[in-house]
Amino acid sequence: MSLLSLLIALAAEKSLSSSFWRFDYYYQKYASFFQRYILQLKSKANFFAYTLFLLIPVAATYAILLLVDNDLLHFIISTLILIICFGCFTTRSSYKQYLHAASRGEETTSTFHHQQLLEDKNLHEMSFGQALIWLNYRYYIAIMLFFTLFGATGVVFYRLLTTVIEQQNNNSLAQGDTEEEKTNTPHISAGCKHYHSLLFLLDWLPVRITSFGYMFVGHFTKAFPIWFESFFEGKKPIHKVLTDVAQKSEDRLIDQNDCVAEPCLLVRLSKRNVLLLLAAIASLTLFGVIR
Repeated sequence: MSLLSLLIALAAEKSLSSSFWRFDYYYQKYASFFQRYILQLKSKANFFAYTLFLLIPVAATYAILLLVDNDLLHFIISTLILIICFGCFTTRSSYKQYLHAASRGEETTSTFHHQQLLEDKNLHEMSFGQALIWLNYRYYIAIMLFFTLFGATGVVFYRLLTTVIEQQNNNSLAQGDTEEEKTNTPHISAGCKHYHSLLFLLDWLPVRITSFGYMFVGHFTKAFPIWFESFFEGKKPIHKVLTDVAQKSEDRLIDQNDCVAEPCLLVRLSKRNVLLLLAAIASLTLFGVIR
């Protein structure tokens, strides 16, 4: 059932463009509700309040799925949640705008889209291709892994946690929001600075599994020493582990003056990795390891 949900969600995510199918749409509404009705109950927001902000949707998702007795209905609800949590419209839009600007030779505009993506997603300084590799992990591969292991409840928790951290340095949710929506966005994320460590722990093993996949779909012999070394470096930044292995896995030479080549090559590599993960999940399903 997990495999079927993943296949449906991957197919639906690219074709459903309405904001109704975007995670940020629900995040904004929930954050507004929490800010208005729950934080006001306390004279001062504290660590407990922000922990509550993360746990309420997770508990609600778990309770709903627990109360559903019908397998088909359980499957439908889980798949709908997965579709909503999959992907990121603003990242895909930034990628297209960057490619259009770069293909026209508009270096200033492409640099602007690059920096805008880093700021919107609260990322460290990295190349545009590296950012796409990392966001592909965050919005696709990590979601697939958490859904396979923990179901829809795990996906909601992971996506909510990553969104909170992304919003720490932003006063708005997404480039596609209206000015009124941006103004009304609550600053929930300001109190969640403690959760970087939690996300680091959650990402530690999935990132190494993902980077292991990059070796198989790319240049194994060049990437393996980097992967093996990073496996024993517990404090190395998670994004560096993934991007370093991914870049070594791409064995084609990249023209440094061509700002389109790197992101396009790395995106194709990441798509192959997603297919590899789907094949692995399908194999485990056939052998009865997962449902």
